[in-house]
Amino acid sequence: MKRLMLALMLGATLPMTGGIADDGTPSKQGAEVYIISPMDGESLKSPITVRFGLKGMGIAPAGVEKEGTGHHHLIIDTDLPPLDENIPMDEQHIHFGGGQTETTIELSPGKHTLQLLLGDQNHIPHSPAVTSKKITITIVE
Repeated sequence: MKRLMLALMLGATLPMTGGIADDGTPSKQGAEVYIISPMDGESLKSPITVRFGLKGMGIAPAGVEKEGTGHHHLIIDTDLPPLDENIPMDEQHIHFGGGQTETTIELSPGKHTLQLLLGDQNHIPHSPAVTSKKITITIVE
């Protein structure tokens, strides 16, 4: 139902000739998103601070349509979601729709993976998708 409402709202704002593009919101050529910290392979005590980096594009809050911008989504302990659909919002897909560039999270002891995915104003990955390398960290007690 949410997708239908979103499609109807977007459709009302698009020119009659174009419709919703199958390719999604374009990303800028050469855009990169990356995790500044922690470092891949690092062992840490929880809670940890994750700092996000972005090159070649800007940050704008969710709901703000501005060319060449998006906002961060932190993917924890799972693979990337489908890149042509809204990014889920749950414990493994954390949204930073306010334009935040860092967060502090609690993780249980053990190995965890972290990855960033840039989303457009509607929480849909850009085309082509702007994703970071998936890193692995270990949380120690």
